[in-house]
Amino acid sequence: MRFKIILEEDEEIGGFVASCPGLPGCFSQGDTVEEAIENIKEAIQASLESLAEDELQECIGKSSCRVVDVVA
Repeated sequence: MRFKIILEEDEEIGGFVASCPGLPGCFSQGDTVEEAIENIKEAIQASLESLAEDELQECIGKSSCRVVDVVA
């Protein structure tokens, strides 16, 4: 399965925070980008294992990603 993740640098304490928008509440972190990615993979796997089949299909079906232009 493929999931989109979001990586953000944590400017307050350092390191990186990772989240998976397709699985609400699925977050992780790491000192480096690579560590954060490995940790979010483990968090995604744990989330998938805890979901019932119908919950899993609901999460997978509603995920969406778009890019928008904003005038600044």
